[in-house]
Amino acid sequence: MEKIFAFFKLGARYLYRYRRRYGFLLAALSFGFAIVTLITSLKDGMYDNVYYTAQSHYAGDVVAAGYDYYSGEGHHLHMGQNEITAILNAAAGMGIDPSAAVLRTLYGSNSLVIYNGAAVRLKYLIGCDWASGGEARLFDRMVFAEPPAPFSGDNTIVLSAPTAEQLGAKMGDSVTIEVETRWGQKNTATFIITGIVKDTSIFGYLKAYISRTSLNRLILYPDDDCSSIGFFLKSPASAEKVRQHMQAALSEKLAMGPLVNNRAEMDRDESRPGDNRIKVSLYTMPVYLSEISDLLNAMNIITYFLYVMMLLIILVSAAVTYRLILHERTRELGVMRVIGFYGGDLRFVLWTEIAVLGLLSLVTGFILALILSWAVSFLSFSWLPSFEIFMKNGKLTPLYLPGTTLANMATIFLILFAFVVFPSFRVSRKKLPDLLSGEPL
Repeated sequence: MEKIFAFFKLGARYLYRYRRRYGFLLAALSFGFAIVTLITSLKDGMYDNVYYTAQSHYAGDVVAAGYDYYSGEGHHLHMGQNEITAILNAAAGMGIDPSAAVLRTLYGSNSLVIYNGAAVRLKYLIGCDWASGGEARLFDRMVFAEPPAPFSGDNTIVLSAPTAEQLGAKMGDSVTIEVETRWGQKNTATFIITGIVKDTSIFGYLKAYISRTSLNRLILYPDDDCSSIGFFLKSPASAEKVRQHMQAALSEKLAMGPLVNNRAEMDRDESRPGDNRIKVSLYTMPVYLSEISDLLNAMNIITYFLYVMMLLIILVSAAVTYRLILHERTRELGVMRVIGFYGGDLRFVLWTEIAVLGLLSLVTGFILALILSWAVSFLSFSWLPSFEIFMKNGKLTPLYLPGTTLANMATIFLILFAFVVFPSFRVSRKKLPDLLSGEPL
């Protein structure tokens, strides 16, 4: 152990001694690792923001949606107590925490919000339970234009900032909501604005939240009915497995739609004629986000291309620079052999130099990646329509996942040692006269 520690100190000293030669390799490694880390962290951050935005909109990792084909022509988003009880019991049987269930009533794009003679057609009008644990978690993560008032009661409404801006409404103002009931009549109610959410994404641009009871009464549903039940899972990665198990548990009790895998299949299933009953379909976020996933996959191709290019730059830099360093040090290595160093000792010293250099490169590269990420956060992407879905608070936000970061670090070390091991073996096995004469590798 003492010998290993001594060789490690010797390798660190030689690294410092030849710092000018190693400086170029250090710079190349640091810059390459910084770019690789920046690319992967921004990609992971964009996907995380998309997932959270969708998770917030659909309220869960697994969502059970009810389609009420009461007339045989078209459908309403509606589930009765029979469906709600069966779904909650199935979730409880699978060990899903009841507090992770979010019940919502959903209304489409036929609703109007009216204020002082101005009217805005909402894309989404959502009835939610203000006091439920799942809803509280979602609202806690939202960014408000100003501190909101407490969300409670059946006369409270939360608007998106673009909607409030188009209306000219502010906190505390009263607005009127107009909808069509399930039977086609117009119905209205007045609400007080208690929150304005800063959300300009495609999901939240024209959106409003009211209590589930209020929306049910407006469209003439029973007070305790809903349109969807979302479940937040401790491990979102298990969502597909949970969906399949829940489908099997509910198939004998309810009319279930097929397990669809993307948005196109989902739309086809919704458009099929009904049979005067309520059909329940189970979805996960990848189903809702399949079209966006296609865009992310296209971005992944660009990401991998840049990733490979940076690794090639690192690879070439390491190979060329290290051969030059070893060529200059052949006589020195020969002297070390003369004073008693074996070939394995020389290799260990050389590998120690590279290991220390690699660690310094990773630390320097990560700091540089943080600086670049900070700089990127100031870039504006407003010229890209709907790009806000990939951003957090209007900024590109990196996400440094441990698995991805460790993979990047391991890749850098593998490339570095791949082009160090062979030259170091060659130089350590050269005959002593060749080393002392400075013969090229």
